[in-house]
Amino acid sequence: MTIKTRFAPSPTGYLHVGGARTALYSWLIAQAQGGEFVLRIEDTDLERSTQEAIDAILEGMKWLGLEWTEGPHYQTKRFDRYKSLIQQLIEQDKAYRCYCTPEELDAMREEQMAKGEKPRYTGVWRDRTDYPEDQPYVIRFRNPQEGSVVFEDHVRGRIEVQNAELDDLIILRSDGSPTYNFCVVVDDWDMGITHVVRGEDHVNNTPRQINILKALDAPIPEYAHVSMILGDDGAKLSKRHGAVSVMQYRDEGYLPQALLNYLVRLGWSHGDQEIFSLQEMKELFKLDGINKAASAFNTEKLVWLNQHYIKSTPAAEVAEHLQWHLDDQKLDISNGPAIEAVITAQAERVKTLKELVEISRYYYEDFTEFDAKAAKKHLRPVAAEPLALVKDKLAAITDWSEASIQAAINETAEELEIGMGKVGMPLRVATTGSGNSPSLDITLNLIGQAKSVQRIGQALTFIEQREKS
Repeated sequence: MTIKTRFAPSPTGYLHVGGARTALYSWLIAQAQGGEFVLRIEDTDLERSTQEAIDAILEGMKWLGLEWTEGPHYQTKRFDRYKSLIQQLIEQDKAYRCYCTPEELDAMREEQMAKGEKPRYTGVWRDRTDYPEDQPYVIRFRNPQEGSVVFEDHVRGRIEVQNAELDDLIILRSDGSPTYNFCVVVDDWDMGITHVVRGEDHVNNTPRQINILKALDAPIPEYAHVSMILGDDGAKLSKRHGAVSVMQYRDEGYLPQALLNYLVRLGWSHGDQEIFSLQEMKELFKLDGINKAASAFNTEKLVWLNQHYIKSTPAAEVAEHLQWHLDDQKLDISNGPAIEAVITAQAERVKTLKELVEISRYYYEDFTEFDAKAAKKHLRPVAAEPLALVKDKLAAITDWSEASIQAAINETAEELEIGMGKVGMPLRVATTGSGNSPSLDITLNLIGQAKSVQRIGQALTFIEQREKS
């Protein structure tokens, strides 16, 4: 059997973390067995579905690298198919018209709740044929009244629901639009979906959908209902916990590899292993290994993973993702060192790509002010002599390299018989504007000879003016 999975979001908002994890799990089991992965946009909620949300979902999937082999399919383009099958069910007496008004349904529920019963449709129109003329009606599925629905869930184990507990759900609204539960069934059948991975909030829908599949003589896929994701505080993950949209993580400077690695571990494990390449995920991931318990989102762990991937991912690959942040922070890197070299120099020093851009500005842009705290401590009159001497030595270098830069710094300290810190720290502040940077040989090599010498001269002027004031 060729495995075929699907990710079927509703375009009523962005692609959120829970949806991205579901998409990842579905994608992985298809990838692992050379199967197919379908992207389906479930846009039957005409009032809430938007093109903006569709674009956000597609953008999120592409950023994560979860490429689909089929789709995207849109349910709104398949209404004729749904209606044709609903008509077939009506003709087979497996569906029927219901003329209950909203007021009658409300009264029905209130009466049941007053008796302590579960609110449900009573089937009042199930066997009636005295249809009123010119009155709106819905089509309901004639759910079996005896027996039970049993299925083996890959996450939750054996689930059995008595048919008597299920009422006759609406499959066609009075405005002629088919409902979610029916469209999903037809889509999974038509698209040959073998495995359905979705959130645990759909567990109650599954028995209903299985009954519809049986009524259509359609094959029943395997199901895996994954638990919800909680925030650090144990409450359901929401905006108040921080970013919940996948693209917010991009905006905050996370690499997609880090988020994917984090999401795969959010409810699944392989021993004590924490770091998983995509290839390892494909080889090791199994639906039956998903934990039934809810998972808590831990931002600190995601940050740790992001640091790991910034350091271990090839600089050229990091550069592709960094470009968005360079554009966002309006840093022009056309005049300066290769961005890959800067990434290599700075990778150990940052948690996010956003930070990487923030602390790398001095490689590409001149500055007119020094960090006040760093300048007060290191650009003092006593620093003028070592700065002037190291400036001359750097200006005289004919083969600008990390080795020659380090030699010039060492010679300055030796000639003046002072510690390296009394040369290095003033030099760092002079050339970068602040007291933090990678080692000076790397930093100055990237800044370049002319800029380094010019900035030291700027610092000497600053010291001179400070002395006068």
